Amino acid sequence: MVAPAALRVVRCGGSTLHGARAVFSADSKYLLCASGDFVKMYSVATEETLRLMGGHADLVTGVQLNPHNHMQLYSSSLDGSIKLWDFMDGIPIKTFTVGSKLLALYALASSEDSVFVVIPKSGERDTFQLVSVKLTKAAGQDLEARELSVVLDGVDASPKCIAFGREVYSPFGGEYVASVKEVNLQVYFFKQKQLNRFSVSAVKTKSGNNRFTCIACHPTEDCIATGHADGKIRLWRNFHHKKEYTFSTLHWHHDTVMDLAFSMEGTNLLSGGVESVLVLWHNESDCERDFLPRLGSAIEYISMSSDGTLCCTLHTDNRITIINSNLRFSKSIQGLIKSTDVKTGLVVDPRTKALVLNGEPGHLQFYCLQSDQQLFSLDIVQRQYIHQAGLNQADLVKVAFSAQGKWLATVEEREEVTDPELQLKLWFYDEETQSFKLNTRINMPHEDHITDMCFRDMDELEDDSLILVTAGRDCVFKVWVMVEDTDPEAQQSVSWSCDFVGSYHNYQATNCCFSEDGSLLAVSFEETVTVWDSVTWDLKCTFCHPPGKIRNICFGRLTCSKYLIGATDYGFLCCWNLLSCALEWSAHLNILVLQPDPLSEYIAAVSWLSKESSLFVFKPNEPRPIYIQRNLCKEKIQLAAFVPRDEPEMIGSEKYLWLRRSQLFFLTDTQELMTLSTKSLEERLTPSSKQLAVEESLPVTPFSLLLGKHRRQQSQEDIDLGKLVVRNKHEQDSPAVKELLHTPAHVLPSASFLCPIFINSLLISKENKSAEEVADEVEMESEKTEDDSDEERDVTEMEQEDTSPMELLGEITCKLSKSQERELRKIRKMDYSWISAF
Repeated sequence: MVAPAALRVVRCGGSTLHGARAVFSADSKYLLCASGDFVKMYSVATEETLRLMGGHADLVTGVQLNPHNHMQLYSSSLDGSIKLWDFMDGIPIKTFTVGSKLLALYALASSEDSVFVVIPKSGERDTFQLVSVKLTKAAGQDLEARELSVVLDGVDASPKCIAFGREVYSPFGGEYVASVKEVNLQVYFFKQKQLNRFSVSAVKTKSGNNRFTCIACHPTEDCIATGHADGKIRLWRNFHHKKEYTFSTLHWHHDTVMDLAFSMEGTNLLSGGVESVLVLWHNESDCERDFLPRLGSAIEYISMSSDGTLCCTLHTDNRITIINSNLRFSKSIQGLIKSTDVKTGLVVDPRTKALVLNGEPGHLQFYCLQSDQQLFSLDIVQRQYIHQAGLNQADLVKVAFSAQGKWLATVEEREEVTDPELQLKLWFYDEETQSFKLNTRINMPHEDHITDMCFRDMDELEDDSLILVTAGRDCVFKVWVMVEDTDPEAQQSVSWSCDFVGSYHNYQATNCCFSEDGSLLAVSFEETVTVWDSVTWDLKCTFCHPPGKIRNICFGRLTCSKYLIGATDYGFLCCWNLLSCALEWSAHLNILVLQPDPLSEYIAAVSWLSKESSLFVFKPNEPRPIYIQRNLCKEKIQLAAFVPRDEPEMIGSEKYLWLRRSQLFFLTDTQELMTLSTKSLEERLTPSSKQLAVEESLPVTPFSLLLGKHRRQQSQEDIDLGKLVVRNKHEQDSPAVKELLHTPAHVLPSASFLCPIFINSLLISKENKSAEEVADEVEMESEKTEDDSDEERDVTEMEQEDTSPMELLGEITCKLSKSQERELRKIRKMDYSWISAF
């Protein structure tokens, strides 16, 4: 008996795509970038994820193409290893263990057996150095790379603060490396082994802050471009001399220059910053420049393809933008947008099974878990967001879906000390436009902030029984129902209005939820849980033990629907029996997240104690947990959600049966999306992902995947038919083709005469004829000679033998008529010897 696989925590998405500079493949068909502790390969043409290369134990900090083999890739990580990949197949070739944390990676064509990395300086805090690592050429996959040589000391940890100069020979020393940190610039020449240091004024002047932020080197000339915190770009020349150096200044950015990149020829310079604008500087002139504005968010990195046809920008909102060389937008790859605070929580869209949470300011993002990309973004606030610190702007705080996903409720608020601004919006899903349309806008639904809201989840007769409940700090909860709009000028037939207002001893309402059948509503008022009848809105019972404000509440499901579970901020998890109105059991746990599975009786609870997150999975009718996972992850877990599976998964162990119908996802305070899985990385890849193989002849599109499937089925059928099909195909070779191939070229008739005969021989008959009909035709067209009759009998016998297997397959080919064959024989017998006289 095989032991069940252990359940492991897997980072499944949401990883930062702008942690390191992205690189294009040599043919500019693929884009490779770091994504958490993985390396991702995207198709530039289709934006799909083709490869997900995992193997590092910590964040990937650098990716570089192997200069000596453009089908291979180097990657560095904080785990202290450098991996060499065959990225076309996603296979790790070698792993070099350096030992220290690797913060940046650089690979040069002039260094055959070494790469450059940035590591912390031993014995000193916040001090880093650029070193050369010699890569061992020994046999084996896991190798030690301990031979380090220091190139520059006191460098910045950011990869964009180091750049390598041109590698061709120049009279001033050739290859060099330049580094910036604070207000200092260092240039080291490899051949001369000379180090020059330069600095700018550290005093903040009226023009701004001179601190260096990034650097780039000209590919063919001795020129260094540096970006500064005040938005200026300086172009340094003659830096081979410590005192005779010169620099010119370019200035457009109003804030920090985030990154710089030269074009492949060096004629243009690209710069980006917090303005979300890509600036193209021509001929290093302050007057000649072009712009590509409105890229969405601050530009973190700029990368150029080796052929100069494309460039890409990595943005702080986890977006990759691919741009043509003429500064025209081409493609966009949007990952999980990481907001500072996910106020909406993790909500699952019943239609697409996508995770729904805060996106751009004022927007709701729908995030696909399978592709690790954003499906679409819905503008909720519908106001222009002003990028200025200190402004109180409207933000999205609450989201709820109806059971079928037809209705969406959102709450937006603007923080004000005296008078908060609140809006409750209800959106209807339009099947024609395949998007949500605003149905009702309610200003100030509560006098204070809304703390929670939920729909009555009833799958049947949803439109007739749909109810929305909101709870607020104004000590009331409100019930909203749909009513028919009597206004003849109204654009929609229904709208929402308040039907009931409930309260309990002037306590603040904090949480609310409906039972599975929708007959009961539970609302928590600070330390008390109240249960209401959802038809008459009568108060049925209250629970208030043990002490502490209620943090989360939820009803049990299926066989455990008679239980109500609540978690308090005093560190208690309680289970009440609704039939006996008594406390069933309680546990002393500091529960932060309480999430029920919508398809089973299981409930997941995440606790936080001693800087450690732990997971408990239980059924309300059993006080003993079914599954416990201590030290779930290093970060603090903020939110969790059960996402229904498309098909129930085969689970070998009873311990993990709670994962059969749904999969648990949770979001950490560092915005990393995690899940629990018993499968390895290769097993977790979907069949469609495995089919996304890189093919040069066939573009990877949904149509090509369908075509490839059809081709595989056809080839399998051919294999099953075996030698019979092959033999019959050989027996049915066209006589016209044989005549064309075997007749000498100088005696062939004109092409206009042969073409119709040849084309007719390739046509497939519309319907298969029986052997008798074929024999009759042959007899009608045959001549009355004895030789021809013998040939007709032979042909008829051959067709009768071939009819049964080939007619079933529908692959019989039409033969030449007797008249056409006789014509060909006459042509061959004609005497063309008179041609030799000329």
